[in-house]
Amino acid sequence: MSSLADAECDDGTVEECIDELNDCLTRLAGHSPIALAVALRVHLEALLQSLLEGELCTRAEVRDFVRELQREALQYDDG
Repeated sequence: MSSLADAECDDGTVEECIDELNDCLTRLAGHSPIALAVALRVHLEALLQSLLEGELCTRAEVRDFVRELQREALQYDDG
């Protein structure tokens, strides 16, 4: 079973994917940041559910991934 943590190890693939996502997001620049955030959340939820259903990661790995996302998104919140 591959995991979400393992995916971070293959920097070349992840970097290529980030570049392609940046290209897509550039085309969506006319939308508000809030609309983009909500749309990305919907897609992330579907992707994570798909990983679980395909047994590509565990519920614990998804929880850890989401906690890390939250920590990174709010890292400057404490001032």
